[in-house]
Amino acid sequence: MSATETTTPAAPATSRRIRDVDALRGFALLGILLVNVEVMAGPYSAGEGPSASAADQVAAWLVTALVSGKFYLLFSFLFGYSFTLQARAAERDGAGFASRHLRRLLCLFLLGIAHAVVLFPGDILMTYAVLGLVLFAARNAAPRTVVRAAIWLVVALSVLLLGQGLLALAASGPAGVAGPEESVAAYRGDPVSVLHANLRQWRELLGGDLLYAPHLLAAFLVGLAAGRRGVLAESHRYRPQLLRLIGYGLPVGLAGSVFSAMCGKGPLEPRWSDVGMAVEVLTAPALTVAYACGLLLLLSTRHGRGIGNLLAPAGRMALTNYLTQSLVMALVFTGYGLALYGRAGTATVLAGCCVLYAAQLMLSSRLMGRVRYGPVERLLHTVTRGRRP
Repeated sequence: MSATETTTPAAPATSRRIRDVDALRGFALLGILLVNVEVMAGPYSAGEGPSASAADQVAAWLVTALVSGKFYLLFSFLFGYSFTLQARAAERDGAGFASRHLRRLLCLFLLGIAHAVVLFPGDILMTYAVLGLVLFAARNAAPRTVVRAAIWLVVALSVLLLGQGLLALAASGPAGVAGPEESVAAYRGDPVSVLHANLRQWRELLGGDLLYAPHLLAAFLVGLAAGRRGVLAESHRYRPQLLRLIGYGLPVGLAGSVFSAMCGKGPLEPRWSDVGMAVEVLTAPALTVAYACGLLLLLSTRHGRGIGNLLAPAGRMALTNYLTQSLVMALVFTGYGLALYGRAGTATVLAGCCVLYAAQLMLSSRLMGRVRYGPVERLLHTVTRGRRP
């Protein structure tokens, strides 16, 4: 079944679909923020360093177990799902989808370059733009085919990391780690020093982006299959399936995530890190699915509608909120502003993230009550369609 063969839902179903997609995206923004701040706040923001308190270590361990590696998968799934909605919109408008999609990816790529150099070297937009070409190539594949491909990608990456991890365990001792003093001085310096530090860290992170690209692509493909089926258009019809997915995904995902956190944050030695990452890659999708299904079930209840109405506006302008998070963190932690890089404990940093996220929810709700697009979404829409909305 091709994207053009999918039946367009009735108006009420479409309204639910938009709310559910946006609410999931708004929910994912919190997880993305909690993970990205560990990079932005400095080398001791992950519960490490000589001055880390017990509260800092516990907070960092919980973020690793419950958040890391889960929410970027949810964002990636929604990117693949939204791809099908954009294809249908192009068909309704009688426009060429290929040209629209390529312009959209080019805009994302350029935004990603600016984001990585100026604000956050761990940017994901460039990777999304490149993998979006693969998504376009797979647009007419059968849903079962792309889901099988996604499974193979996850398994292959997990096996690769496991092999790397077993080699590390066979080594005589843990690998040495360079001290953080140089990066601390650079990020506390003037804006030019911050730009140079971003460029250095960006080069170091590119290897990780390439290594984990199959994980992102797998989520893209599952989102593509779900979008072709219109799963989120009427998610309330899938309540038994959602409950089963939670029942299977929650214990598997939690077990894998706890083991991964033990490898990355203790009590196991650091040389177990790659083994933990292999388990994380294999089991994180299960916990991501459980999170998403749990939220969808909540949104279908009477009390959950209020939560959906709170999350959806932030999800409608998710790109603006994502970049705003990086801007605020850069102003707080680097020489662009307060230069608190490496000076704040994990628990304090995470509490600040919750305050920032709450502010984004409130501001997004006010803004989306007045306009249809967020600032960056308006730019992306204009470039994609070749005209102002």
